[in-house]
Amino acid sequence: MPRQPIVCSPEIEEIHRGLEEIRADLEIPDSFPEAVLSEAAERVAAGAMIPPDSAATDVADRTDIPLVTIDPPGSMDLDQAFAGEQTSSGWRVYYAIADVAAWVPPGGAIDADSRERGFTMYSPDSRAPLHPPMLSEGAASLLPDVDRQALLWTIDLGDDGMLEEAHLERALVRSRAKLSYRDAASLVDEGEDPVLASLREIGVRREAREIERGAVSLRLASQEVVRNNGAFALEYDESLPVEGWNAQISLLTGIAAAKIMIDGGIGLLRTLPRPDERTVRELRRTARALDIDWPASAAYADVVRRLDPNDPRESALIAQSARGLRGAGYEAFNGELPEHTEHSAIASDYAHVTAPLRRLGDRFANECVLAQCAGSTPPDWVVETLPELPKLLGRARNREGSLERSVVDLVEAAVLQSRVGESFEGIITDVDEDRSRSKIQLVDPAVVAYVDGVAELGDVVTVQLTEADIDKRRVRFEL
Repeated sequence: MPRQPIVCSPEIEEIHRGLEEIRADLEIPDSFPEAVLSEAAERVAAGAMIPPDSAATDVADRTDIPLVTIDPPGSMDLDQAFAGEQTSSGWRVYYAIADVAAWVPPGGAIDADSRERGFTMYSPDSRAPLHPPMLSEGAASLLPDVDRQALLWTIDLGDDGMLEEAHLERALVRSRAKLSYRDAASLVDEGEDPVLASLREIGVRREAREIERGAVSLRLASQEVVRNNGAFALEYDESLPVEGWNAQISLLTGIAAAKIMIDGGIGLLRTLPRPDERTVRELRRTARALDIDWPASAAYADVVRRLDPNDPRESALIAQSARGLRGAGYEAFNGELPEHTEHSAIASDYAHVTAPLRRLGDRFANECVLAQCAGSTPPDWVVETLPELPKLLGRARNREGSLERSVVDLVEAAVLQSRVGESFEGIITDVDEDRSRSKIQLVDPAVVAYVDGVAELGDVVTVQLTEADIDKRRVRFEL
């Protein structure tokens, strides 16, 4: 499920203290073992390597490609760099990915520690990185104006944006600029940067292909916890079109990677079943609570796609629509394909390969793609690890999910603590089997909570806020 970005300054002590308690409860590490830091320092001193037995041993010099990175402000763990150009028959995408395998010796301390972590874990005030910062924010990061050994995708598209051909190789690259989304949006508006102009053209075409596939596009606006007149509130950050175009390049790459691995008969896929009818019915009730039109004939994907993340009510429905994306997992295969290969939200086979600094599985999936593109087989250290990865990544995702739920509970308690005793209108979107409590979607603020008492699905009700406790991360309502 996509993550609803929430940010909060560490200077807001009550929230920061609660976040520290959440991380401690979930045993999310706040540092790295000495052996990991020591090995990372040794690797940085030695420089990038060709991973053992990798099929891609040549490193082409592609520092001529005018790559740029586009990330949230302040990001230093830069996984991807983009360039694009028009061709005689369509478009060409160059997408450089951090070559994490060049810095992580198989079977070493960094490798073992990253298997325990699984992902970079994000909190509103900080993050617990997958790899030591000297790698993830330094030697392995695609920082501007320095040469980096990277994994370079070359993807050819038709004029309509349809994927035609893709290839992955090791290459020396150089990013020419580190852009925030607002920086990129300004350059697009100015119309003088050919790389950003190509991002817009390719992004728009890929969005059109996404609609044709029937994919679900969840654009989750960032929220910031602020203090207004002594009370807490959530402010939405504006979502920019360039964020969607940038995401389309990552999705395109993941689709290309999945095809290559499936054709090669070995790899790691990201899969997702289709939402069940009960989830869709509940989302329809949520839309009603938020006064958002959902025509009887409209499909889940079509409704979600037209929602505006800059509108607080519609952003709330986007966040709740992530319930339709439950059940995502990883499928490793070597020879026989898994029974289920599709990612239903993307409406295609798909793989995670574009964020190896932040996701464990990407490092191994990339080596599978490199081997297939080189007409060879993946290294033994990849083949031996593939069967373990779904379990390792599933465990990490469960911890990440617990972190996200606890953060939402904390933030909702903080935002509502000054409103205890007030009444709110909402709609019942779910009822426990024993009918002891119901789930309610408030209209304003757009909060989902449980309320004690008997109610019927779809009932519009008035509830009173009886408790909002930051320390307990608990909000209670009564009918």
